[in-house]
Formats: sequence, structure tokens, C-alpha cells
Amino acid sequence: MNKDTRLSDVLHVLLHMTQADAPVTSEVLARSMGTNPAVFRRTMAGLRDAGVVQSGKGRGGGWQLSRPLAQITLLEVYEALGRPTLFAIGNRSENGSCLVEQKVNAVMAQTMREAQDLFAERFGALTLDQIDPNSEQQTDG
Repeated sequence: MNKDTRLSDVLHVLLHMTQADAPVTSEVLARSMGTNPAVFRRTMAGLRDAGVVQSGKGRGGGWQLSRPLAQITLLEVYEALGRPTLFAIGNRSENGSCLVEQKVNAVMAQTMREAQDLFAERFGALTLDQIDPNSEQQTDG
């Protein structure tokens, strides 16, 4: 199964954007993500809608952060990407008549909810400045 690397890619790009003195074009940022500019723009649209980044067209246009890194959480970025699936684990069937299968489904569903809640709690507490190697505000996990 292929891994969804959009979150990692976007976090990488956002941190590099802080190093630029001016807006950065889709072409330049797409190269850093290993994709084409059209795919990059589609990926960034949710971030723009969420107010994480802004973009300008024409000469001197490009992408830049809308807020300081300390005001952007990893959860916000994750949600702006459409909440990519965290786990590839699923139930054999959703509405099985077997009592064992029903119990297995219930336990798996509860465990997945708890894992997703923990993920959201941790990502909600982490801001981009905490993962920026160029920032004084870093966390070691």
C-alpha cells in the first residue's frame, strides 16, 4: 500500500517558505515536493482556505504563510489537507451477524477512535515553530 506523504511534504514546504523573503512560486515549491505545479496548487488550496497560506498571482506573486509558525498547529495543517487516513486497518465486514465479528468490530472501532483522539491532541498541541530546525522554540517529542 502506498503511503500518503502529503502532510510530510506540506510541512516541509511550509517550513522552507519561512526562509524566503518574498512569495515563492508554485513552480519552485512543486519541485521541492517532487510534483508538478498544478498538483501543488490543488494541495495548497485547502491550506489557503484555512488561512494558513496566501497566494498571489502575476509578477511578484506566489505563496507565503499567512501567520507566524507559532500560530499554526500541525492539526490545522492535517485538517486543511482533508484529514488523510491515518490507518489502513479495517473491519472484515461492517454489519456481520457473527457475535465474535461484532465484538472484534466494536473493539477495533473504539481503539481507532482513541488513537485518532490521541493523534489530534498531540498534533493540536504542536505548532510549526516547534518543528522548525531554525527556530529557538523546538520540542523533542
